[in-house]
Amino acid sequence: MTAARARPYLHAVGVFLLVRLSGLVVLAILAGNRHRELFDVLKSWDGDWYLAIAQNGYDNVPARFVDAAGQRTPTTPLAFFPLYPMLIRVVSPITGSDSVAAALLVSLIAGCAAAAGIFRVARIVDPRPKTGLLLVALWGGAPMAITLSMAYTEALFTALAAWALVGVLERNWLLAGACTAAAGLVRPSASVLVGVVALAAIVAVFREGKAWQAMVCAVISPIGLFSWWGYVAKQTGSLTGWFDIQRQGWFSYFDGGRQTAQFFGDILDTGNSVMETVTMLLVIGAVVLTFLIVFSRLPWPLWLYGGGTVFMVVVTAGITYSKARFLIPAFPLLIPVAQGLANRKRHTMIAATVAFVLFGSWFSAYSLTGWTLAI
Repeated sequence: MTAARARPYLHAVGVFLLVRLSGLVVLAILAGNRHRELFDVLKSWDGDWYLAIAQNGYDNVPARFVDAAGQRTPTTPLAFFPLYPMLIRVVSPITGSDSVAAALLVSLIAGCAAAAGIFRVARIVDPRPKTGLLLVALWGGAPMAITLSMAYTEALFTALAAWALVGVLERNWLLAGACTAAAGLVRPSASVLVGVVALAAIVAVFREGKAWQAMVCAVISPIGLFSWWGYVAKQTGSLTGWFDIQRQGWFSYFDGGRQTAQFFGDILDTGNSVMETVTMLLVIGAVVLTFLIVFSRLPWPLWLYGGGTVFMVVVTAGITYSKARFLIPAFPLLIPVAQGLANRKRHTMIAATVAFVLFGSWFSAYSLTGWTLAI
């Protein structure tokens, strides 16, 4: 890639880093006010699990690590997918065997790759560079985007999802298949990405000339996800082993949206906390944006992936306060917002984007310092 062609992507990465830096500054301020160390906050909750797996392997995670129900079985660590802790272990020698630094470095690199992929997707649907830069800023500064800078999988998964969608839109089926297969080893929400990419590949088999490449994509896309589910099934002796671990340990299962509806009803009735109220509003906003992108002129793989991610968030029971971060990989939802801002006057565009990023930075920091339950 020539310097001229690479420059817009460097700008996109620069925007991402600037936005994430602002989020970390806000987090450092709020953490300091509560006498907490920044690096300790950045490895909270699931981060501790991934670090323990990276350091000890699945079989030797210390007994103090328990699930959301406060319980622990030999198979409890298998709830966490393997690629992220594997990368932590690979990168760890570079950081002097400091697993926390390695995890944050993996997230940083993955976040930059995700920003470049998201910018590429935006350029495909809207050639104006500012639309792509706005999309990166909105995604990187969204509420709960702090997880992109934590020992969490959001950055890695979004990077793989973004480049998988680039592969689909540009008919680079081997890229799409490889990224989707890898995403299946990162988190269970890859099921949506697998479905979208495999469907697009199958459609291409019947419509386009490079049928063998699309067929390879359709075949390899689910390999990562199915391999991990199959491995957990073997370890637990049950075909539904991974799902059983999730249901029993983290109360996560398909319920058709019943828990989400009940949660919304409770919040509308009582409005007990900022965390609960904002989470409800974010999910409602995501649903509204889903309808917007479905009826827009976006390529169907984008709205199907974004809408499918929202659907899974709504119809899956579990830790309700995690729903906001589960929406982070659904970046296509923000494309119409980025396009709308790109059509505004410069000062309006900048002011609205800065306000959004500041709100997202505050809510992210609050969720880790002011809120005491898991995210």
